[in-house]
Amino acid sequence: MSSCSVLVLAAGQGTRMRSRLPKVLHLMAGRPLLWHILRAVRGLKPERLIVVSGFQAELVEQTLAAPDIHWVQQNERKGTGHAVLCALPVLHSLSGELLILNGDHPLVSTEILLSLLEEHRQKGNALTLLSTTLRNPDGYGRVVRDADGGVVRIVEEKDAVAVERAICEVNTGFYCVSLDRLPGWLARITNQNAQNEYYLPDIVPMALAEGGASALCVEDALALSGVNDRLQLANMERIFRDRMVEGFMASGVTFVDPSSCWVAAEVQIGADTVIEPNVILGPGSVVGEGCHIGPFCHIQDSRIGPACQIHSFCHLEGVDIEGENDIGPYARLRPGSYLARKAKVGNFCELKKARIGVGSKINHLSYIGDAEIGSGVNVGAGTITCNYDGVHKHKTVIEDRVFVGSDVQLVAPVRVGMNATIGAGTTVTKDVPADALAVSRTAQTHILAWADKKSRFSS
Repeated sequence: MSSCSVLVLAAGQGTRMRSRLPKVLHLMAGRPLLWHILRAVRGLKPERLIVVSGFQAELVEQTLAAPDIHWVQQNERKGTGHAVLCALPVLHSLSGELLILNGDHPLVSTEILLSLLEEHRQKGNALTLLSTTLRNPDGYGRVVRDADGGVVRIVEEKDAVAVERAICEVNTGFYCVSLDRLPGWLARITNQNAQNEYYLPDIVPMALAEGGASALCVEDALALSGVNDRLQLANMERIFRDRMVEGFMASGVTFVDPSSCWVAAEVQIGADTVIEPNVILGPGSVVGEGCHIGPFCHIQDSRIGPACQIHSFCHLEGVDIEGENDIGPYARLRPGSYLARKAKVGNFCELKKARIGVGSKINHLSYIGDAEIGSGVNVGAGTITCNYDGVHKHKTVIEDRVFVGSDVQLVAPVRVGMNATIGAGTTVTKDVPADALAVSRTAQTHILAWADKKSRFSS
């Protein structure tokens, strides 16, 4: 199928959102609403992709910046027809078909857009629109048909009479138009309506008169639903989550309690992985095959290799884990951390920008930051890398097969050589040679009969 051009309308404020943020930048599944429609559009490989911005245009353009987008600003927002009119200078050199879409319909798929384009071409229409039927059509323009089922016109709800408001087939705001006809149609629409705006649906009767127009009614109303307020956004989020989880389960992933979990767009999960209740898989999460993610874990921007055990209440952000790792419970792995295979990070441990070698263990109650730890290292409870001197961060290096006792402080920059041992309670302030034992604690002393003296002090 030859390519078409695409125009996405994203200039509105979205007053019903009651927000200072443009509606198209509100997040669904961790991505802006506009991002979702752009993803579907890119599946068409359009000849040109144009987005009309308006309210807080600079913020919208900065957030969704991409080399394939041609931005057009609608400085005065006078309706959807006016928005398309603003884009005509960018369209003048193009021919063929133009898809006109709204930026607040995040569930539409590439397949639906392809069906619209195919319908338009097969029927040789001048204009084809997408419609659907809703039990409650409030807020949408109605598709008015004649006795033979042909489209007569589209009427906005504010301008509809009672019999028209009773129609359940609605215009979704998705159009496929012939570019050679569009400029003439736009020049003829007026703002003689309740809102004094230039409505894009007003070109439908012109298309009917000149070259034919039809409406392709799509059964999946949810896929064509727009977002007008925060309640609709929450409902859309739930629908998106449910569809993603169903897809994962069909491919071999177990969700113990699907409705309790939250999954961002573009998350990847391998087969035979088990996701316990109340797990959050944020943007950029990739979970390999055969993993087990315990309840109340939050994972974001992280790659988790195969056969990992992530126990309950862990927080992972910006980390890379090779596989067969055991983490938590109550562990926090911060950006820049890396775990080689079979490395373990236990309960109440925190890592930040730390590389942990094969089979090394940090079992409990430790902070490891700005550090490189080799293979086969054992880090005792309560160990801390003192990486910050109040001005700069410094690095700690622990080479292979080092044993670090409990309650050790490593004051960076410092290096511990291979096979060295750090005695419990030691503060390491200088490099430790390979195979050496480092001990810095004071000698143990005893004050005899201390219990008798203590009792006299307290009496």
